[in-house]
Amino acid sequence: MPPARPPAGPRPGPASAGSGRVTLKDVARHLGVSVATVSNAYNRPDQLSLELRERILKGAHELGYSGPDPLARSLRRGRTGVIGVVYDAPLDYAFADPAAALFLGSVAHTIQEQGLNLLLLACPHGPQPVHGASVDGFIVYCAAQGSELLRAVLGRQLPTVLVDQHPVGGAMLVGIEDAAGARAAAAHLAALGHTHIGVLCLGLNQPGSLGATPEGSYRTTTERLNGYRQGAPQATLFLVETLQNTPEEGERRAREVLQAQPEVTALLCMSDVLAQGALHAARQLELVVPADLSVIGFDDLPSSASLDLTTVWQPTSDKGEQVGQAVLALLRGDHPADVTLPTRLVLRGTTAPASRSSQDQSTGDG
Repeated sequence: MPPARPPAGPRPGPASAGSGRVTLKDVARHLGVSVATVSNAYNRPDQLSLELRERILKGAHELGYSGPDPLARSLRRGRTGVIGVVYDAPLDYAFADPAAALFLGSVAHTIQEQGLNLLLLACPHGPQPVHGASVDGFIVYCAAQGSELLRAVLGRQLPTVLVDQHPVGGAMLVGIEDAAGARAAAAHLAALGHTHIGVLCLGLNQPGSLGATPEGSYRTTTERLNGYRQGAPQATLFLVETLQNTPEEGERRAREVLQAQPEVTALLCMSDVLAQGALHAARQLELVVPADLSVIGFDDLPSSASLDLTTVWQPTSDKGEQVGQAVLALLRGDHPADVTLPTRLVLRGTTAPASRSSQDQSTGDG
């Protein structure tokens, strides 16, 4: 007599044969549709009716299939769907700096419509994150000229867009008219009679570089500094380098220059964030803005209007969109031209003519 058969149970699932991992083919066989149809449900949902896609996803879920393997898919396509954003600051910089957050949000909005994502590559201690990044291209948001970090990015030979950087062969550049905006700001102060002006600088050089040399310098800082000098050639400029772009650092450095150089009647700040700190320092030193001290920022952040801050506007959101479009163009194999966006001086309530007493004091000191 043959052995008794085991009681009937559920039909063995597709994973019962082989390794036990449910595959795209298993789902297609189970649902009686083609492999291409199942693939479309995940990768090209617009190719299927809503009813069919929901049936496929439901059936796949019942089988324990969570979707195509992203690593295998990227290897097949030769693409990861990820763009690396490189900067030589700590990771939290992208979230703490309002201009950076606004810029990155605009980039993300532009590229996500094409199924791409951003990977933040914070490199304050060297280019190691760049070497190991599985990305389709790079956006260099902050790197000093000639730095090891920039060389590492270019060495990957991937589509690369530089933002507010010095031009480099093999990469596209999107920037703004930094010098023109700074020149307009300084000229405005000169026209108001300010002859002793403090300048709160962003980083002049990468860590470890000595002196304001081209090697290791940041284009944003050098261009704005050149613009300030061109706009107020007769004025004495007192430069103070900031270590961080924060209101606290702006307050600390503004107090430093105002106490060391009491003849200063105006501050040029290379960001609105630093200018916010400078306004707070003025209050602590019992200086009335703008009667005793004029302050000009740079960026025109959304919060600057509420502070009535005179500043230099730059199209931060538009810059992010331009960078996103440039990345997409490079991935298509196109060769877009470099882009330079305009800046303009926005006059509000933090600038006024230099006080007569300050002018007399400056003349007497001379």
